[in-house]
Amino acid sequence: MTVKNSQFDFDVLVIGGGPAGLATALWCDDLGMSAVVLERQTEFGGQLLNIHAAIRNYPGLETANGREMRDVFLLQVQQRNIKLKAAAEIAETDLAELSVTDSEGSVYSAQAIVIATGVRRRRLNVEGESEFYGKGIIVSGQRDRELIKEKRLLIVGGGDAALENAALLSDEAAETTVVIRRSGPSARTEFIDKLKGNARVKFLFDSEVTAFTGGEMLSGATVKNNKSGTTDILDIDVALIRIGVEPNTEILAGAVDLDPHCYINVDHECETNLPGVFAIGDVANPISPTISTAIGTASTAAKRIFVWINHKEKL
Repeated sequence: MTVKNSQFDFDVLVIGGGPAGLATALWCDDLGMSAVVLERQTEFGGQLLNIHAAIRNYPGLETANGREMRDVFLLQVQQRNIKLKAAAEIAETDLAELSVTDSEGSVYSAQAIVIATGVRRRRLNVEGESEFYGKGIIVSGQRDRELIKEKRLLIVGGGDAALENAALLSDEAAETTVVIRRSGPSARTEFIDKLKGNARVKFLFDSEVTAFTGGEMLSGATVKNNKSGTTDILDIDVALIRIGVEPNTEILAGAVDLDPHCYINVDHECETNLPGVFAIGDVANPISPTISTAIGTASTAAKRIFVWINHKEKL
């Protein structure tokens, strides 16, 4: 068992309530450490809530979608002596002192902090993008298939997610255009092969969307060819942006070491450059951002924290 330190509210403070954060809390409870999980969204689950297709590659558990898997994970945590707080937006961090303050002014301190803030879908950050989310720009092809039927669909991106959606949705849409800023797709061969010979899908290579236009609803996209410099306005009804993800580390800039892409640098035990501060899951792993990896790094961090706290208290 850990040696409790009255200076701190908890043994472990977990920032982020996705699979990595929830798994950390489970391991902490198993190891006799008190834990609190802060999640900035109104519900727990992280990126699991954005998975609308079946999950078939998590060992031991298959679910119809990410929310169903989240429900299994969350139920396990709720049956333990773990404090959960949703809608807890972090306003200030003092990682050197192992404490954070949320937007309501509540201060949380712990003997160790685990950052599990995950990633979010990358945006184009172009004119009209924010305005037309929910008004033609959709967040999930699988979830919103009914909205695409007989509509002119634009997909932005050339990776796995973009081409998988193109293959999935081209039968529903009246026409599908895929805009890729490189000279070819970067997706795996299996996704490229699914689109070979598909006359319903048109590719625009070396191109990028520079603006979305319309009235009450989305009706157009401005596309620039980066080789010729020419610009065209495409008539579209629906757009899906799949250009990868970016880590949620804005509030941590300057507090912990980040790599050039703003992912958190950690060692093989998930520890950052600050003693007692760990990072796990997608926010510290651009190579294999998967549910399995998130769970694995959670157990690594929790076990390392257990050893670290007990060693520190005995000094």
